[in-house]
Amino acid sequence: MFAVVAGRFGRVETRRRARGYLRGLLAPLERKNGWVLAEAAGDAVPDGMQRLLNFYQWDADAVRDDLRGYVTEHLGDARAVLVADETGFVKKGRSSAGVQRQYSGTAGRIENCQLGVFLAYASPAGRALIDRELYMPRSWTEDPGRCAAAGVPDRVRFATKPQLAKVMIGRALDAGMPFGWFAADEAYGQNTDLRRWLEDRGVPYVLAVPCTQMVTAPDGRRRHAEVLVRHVPAGAWERRSCGDGAKGPRLYDWALLGLAPVPAGPNAWLLERVKSFVYSQAVFSLS
Repeated sequence: MFAVVAGRFGRVETRRRARGYLRGLLAPLERKNGWVLAEAAGDAVPDGMQRLLNFYQWDADAVRDDLRGYVTEHLGDARAVLVADETGFVKKGRSSAGVQRQYSGTAGRIENCQLGVFLAYASPAGRALIDRELYMPRSWTEDPGRCAAAGVPDRVRFATKPQLAKVMIGRALDAGMPFGWFAADEAYGQNTDLRRWLEDRGVPYVLAVPCTQMVTAPDGRRRHAEVLVRHVPAGAWERRSCGDGAKGPRLYDWALLGLAPVPAGPNAWLLERVKSFVYSQAVFSLS
């Protein structure tokens, strides 16, 4: 597997470090910080691993592209789904690029952390992360001195999380990666610009939206999603599980309601999800 990216590391020492780093990431280690990865590689101190990340010259984006090609070769399928989501990395200081007090879904609260937006590829053959973008808050992008001190390139500008997702989806499309549709949660589903961009690129999607989301009913009237849910006949619901939870299957009732067609675009649907016939969430989709 390392041979796929070995050519991106120009020196023997760099290749050895990178291979040891990869082996550590794949090892059953409880934590995977610099110290632990160095010890797993047989080093007494983490200096070598740290040099790999902050001194040695290699192109992380080129390695990312190699990874995407590897995933396409082994997991590629036209029925695959691209999934965008973010995760937080809790930090103690304020020097790490993009760190500030912000909500972290990983911690479940506001923390001093970095946020990364990730793109996953899920196919019948398996799943893998294929891309990533670091979220840079305005508190950073509007402070050139702070960015320079942290090694942030001058070209970096503020971008919302949906905008970062759009960039990553665009890379997958431009690379010809096979997939059938895109999925994400409410943070992305509420973003009109992202939805319109997906429609323009011909990408079907299923994006979660809140019950207050305004949608266009088949009669052309704009209504909240929750209003349409109340008018779904009882016999139209189908009970399915969202997967197993801590207490067994997470059962919900689902119904599919047609919406007004998107101008010059595909058909639009509201996929409604209800738990015990108490409204929970709607998912806006195009197919």
